[in-house]
Amino acid sequence: MNSKNVFSTTYRQDYFKGYSIGQNPLLQIDPNNNSFGYISGFNSGRMDYEEMNGQIAKGIPKRIVTIKILEEFLLAGLLGLGIEETDDFTSYQLNVIGKWYQSGVEKYDPEQSNYLFEILENRGIQID
Repeated sequence: MNSKNVFSTTYRQDYFKGYSIGQNPLLQIDPNNNSFGYISGFNSGRMDYEEMNGQIAKGIPKRIVTIKILEEFLLAGLLGLGIEETDDFTSYQLNVIGKWYQSGVEKYDPEQSNYLFEILENRGIQID
């Protein structure tokens, strides 16, 4: 494959289509779409999914971990908040979540959190 094809609009569209299908554990690769962009995107999406949720061959969890969910746990760690609502996650997912949360805890600054809490309270938002 010519490297300049990777920068084409068609490649990007095929890549993102394949990536979104790869992120969904209930979908399989479309055997009729054999473009390099689609296959690369699917493989990348599936690797990202399995990195956060474990191998699909070992089962699909009740709750799917996404980057957004991981960022929420990172933020909770940054603010010194506890982890709640972990009932439907697998042990693999909890391990991934724990790493993100711990990363936030390591950067936790009580003074910064107090400042943020004051701003939120002034706007009528209560943090427990």
